[in-house]
Amino acid sequence: MKKAAYLLFFLSLWICSAHGDVTLPKLVSNGMILQRDQKVKLWGWASPNEEITIEFNGHTVKTIAGQDQKWQAFLPAMKAGGPYQMTIKGNNTMVLKDILLGDVWLCSGQSNMEFLLSKSKELYRNEIASSTNNQIREFSVKNRYSYVLRQDIDEGSWKSANPQNVLGFSAVGYFFALNLYQKYKVPIGIIHSSYPGSPAEAWMSDEALQQYPHYLKKAAPYKDEAFAQAALQKDKQTHDQWFVELNKNDKGLNGRTPIWSKPNINVAEWKKIKVPGAWEDQGVDVDGVVWMRKQVNVPREMLDKPNYLELGLIDDIDTTYLNGVALGTKNNRYLERRYQIPNGLLKAGENVIAVRVVDKEGRGGIIPGKQYRLGNAEKYIDLTGDWLYQIGHQMPAMPVKTFLRLEYMPGIQYFSKLLPIAGYTIKGVAWYQGEANTGNPNEYRTLLPAMIKDWRNLWGQGEFPFLIVQLANYLAPPTEPQDGGWPRLREAQAFVANTVPHAGLALAIDIGEANDIHPLNKKDVGYRLALSAYKVAYGDKNVIDPVTQYDSMKVEGDKIIISFKNLGHGLQAKNGELKQFAIAGADKKFYWAKATIKNGKVEVWSSQVKQPVAVRYAWANNPEGSNLYNLNGLPVAPFRTDNW
Repeated sequence: MKKAAYLLFFLSLWICSAHGDVTLPKLVSNGMILQRDQKVKLWGWASPNEEITIEFNGHTVKTIAGQDQKWQAFLPAMKAGGPYQMTIKGNNTMVLKDILLGDVWLCSGQSNMEFLLSKSKELYRNEIASSTNNQIREFSVKNRYSYVLRQDIDEGSWKSANPQNVLGFSAVGYFFALNLYQKYKVPIGIIHSSYPGSPAEAWMSDEALQQYPHYLKKAAPYKDEAFAQAALQKDKQTHDQWFVELNKNDKGLNGRTPIWSKPNINVAEWKKIKVPGAWEDQGVDVDGVVWMRKQVNVPREMLDKPNYLELGLIDDIDTTYLNGVALGTKNNRYLERRYQIPNGLLKAGENVIAVRVVDKEGRGGIIPGKQYRLGNAEKYIDLTGDWLYQIGHQMPAMPVKTFLRLEYMPGIQYFSKLLPIAGYTIKGVAWYQGEANTGNPNEYRTLLPAMIKDWRNLWGQGEFPFLIVQLANYLAPPTEPQDGGWPRLREAQAFVANTVPHAGLALAIDIGEANDIHPLNKKDVGYRLALSAYKVAYGDKNVIDPVTQYDSMKVEGDKIIISFKNLGHGLQAKNGELKQFAIAGADKKFYWAKATIKNGKVEVWSSQVKQPVAVRYAWANNPEGSNLYNLNGLPVAPFRTDNW
């Protein structure tokens, strides 16, 4: 297979440049931002031995294409500025325009980095409206996932920030770039290359995975493209057959025509169910399709404004109707349901909302913790409370755990979304990932450093800054002290940030959402990443280290005294007495504890533990209410003093 992959790779090179024209990767294009104050690498393809001349900002460099038809050249270090024009001459001449010199950051990870600003547009209306700034630009890497070597990505272009373009920017990436620009007033370029759900090992080369042979073994069969495609086709058939049976037997459909979406059907036999809430919590244990309906009375004055229907998150797939007309559909539980109502559809008086919900496996229903309303910016109708429901058709759970997720395979994103862009000179990396590795947090302590080393080797720029977003709080808050993969993964992230040279940490422990793995608040994440960059990447001596962390402890009687590093101006308890502290004795059983700030330290105790030996703080999947902050208004990092 490897020989076939290389053959395809070099064949693509030959097709691209057999006519002798110089060609460029999509990253090297109009509107690009080049890294200031460093040698800048450029590359492309041409005929073997073809001489290439590059003219840019008063500099001229020459190079020659190799026998593999690839050429590369380095521009000297230059100060921030622009716009400039670049001329590249070979057998043909190419002119690139509107080029800036500034700082270029690679933003990568999984879905919380991939999360587009459009998904938070209601929260950030003002920020989007005022986003026009030609000095902030993003290049979003679009590519298929595959182990086949390729010379370039499928598509992508540099786009400058404005109210339309930023909707397609990484939300974290945009706010990160905005903070950097506001502080340093130099152009900021973001190369956004992420993939939802991808584990860290998906972003690593085979060489880096040598110390993790179980991952190499897992990926090996799927490097045969024919084998991989056959496996995917088999899964598709299983998936499609499940939906064929579901749709054929759904009593709410007549063929493809939805019956139960109509306003005037007989609902005498329909039962009540609470919204929001999981069906299983209300005695409805169903995989398959369930129809839900609610009648709402709309006042005439609401019709003068554009209206929306908001139903939060739905597990798994919805098709939502108003008065029998489909408003939209979303195909997974992580997409917020906010549907615009067409003009003329909503009427004064009685209206009927109907939602066809398909649950493939596990829990189903409308997930708590979001907005459930119909209305506009001035007036809303609350949709929480009693709805009616009827089962359309019950199915065996879809065997989703047997499905191949090729995009999550070890190494696949390295081949697909990293290798083709590697070498474009950058300032550093912002990394928001980890949810997919919470099942093995101890491994992450070595896996992430191995990945960072792998990327630094690939780029050949030395130990460039690597900024890590620590996982946000998520899932149900604990009623008793809790352990698990999420707090231990956060610990691993902090360990990496503290031990890998030129790495930094940004906390998100206080800005997550219990019922949404994709919290809307990305502005604070971008800001905290920028704070980390000020110190790690820019060496700003006027910036206090943004992450206050546990340093040491000592036992004094029935209390444990906690000392911190990077204390800044001191500590504070936000919103009342300190919460989310737990304490244990030699039996290793943790109890909720009292805590107070005294002389820049925290004293922790509990009447249930007379001889304490260990303390944990914010140590849970979702330590909601954890409120130890430094006086700069930033949360103190979660910690434990034990190594149990």
